[in-house]
Amino acid sequence: MSVSRIMFMLAMAAGLVSAAPASAQFFMKPADLRGERVTGTEPGITGPALPDATPAELRAALTWNLRAALNVAALQCQFEPTLLTLGNYNAILRDHQTELRAAYATLEKYFIRMAKNNRKVGQTELDRYGTRVYSGFSTVSAQLTFCTAAGSIGHAAVFAKPGTLGDVAENRMRELRNSLVPWGEQRWPGTQIRPIQAQQPMPPFANEMCWKKDVYQVKKCGPFKIPPEL
Repeated sequence: MSVSRIMFMLAMAAGLVSAAPASAQFFMKPADLRGERVTGTEPGITGPALPDATPAELRAALTWNLRAALNVAALQCQFEPTLLTLGNYNAILRDHQTELRAAYATLEKYFIRMAKNNRKVGQTELDRYGTRVYSGFSTVSAQLTFCTAAGSIGHAAVFAKPGTLGDVAENRMRELRNSLVPWGEQRWPGTQIRPIQAQQPMPPFANEMCWKKDVYQVKKCGPFKIPPEL
């Protein structure tokens, strides 16, 4: 085969590769949801409150909250493979298993202590706590912002040194909690950089005085401004 024919075939192959459609990408530029480092004493940051918990117990709770959030993300965010939520979560379980076991053991001792050393009651309360933590990260309306944040945080957790998963939890748990609120994109100007429910108020459907034959009564309930479509 001549050199010119070989070069022609290579050029054709390169053209086919460059013409192939790119794999799906997650085009989302969410609002900046980062927050300050937390200790676990902040209201709602560990899910259910943990009264009289020591700093070590609060750090364990934050670590376990991080695990729960990334577990939920591994299940809910597979619609966008480029976020790597499933693969990163499995890697975290493997690479940080020692710290995760220690966090669970610390929480177990906390609930047994709070149950006045009744192991059975303490275990029941720990199971209940774990269920509430997981359900607290389950989201529908804020799936895009949550998955974006969880993807970034999971990436950081994968590359965290052994024994520092708690630091990732303390540094970025506020961001995870903030991501549970549906937000617009930074790509759009003006009022888009606010929670969606704040920028799109709903009519007072429950107030029957405001409606007559399904028509909103401005005279009775005042004007209602419908946001313009993007």
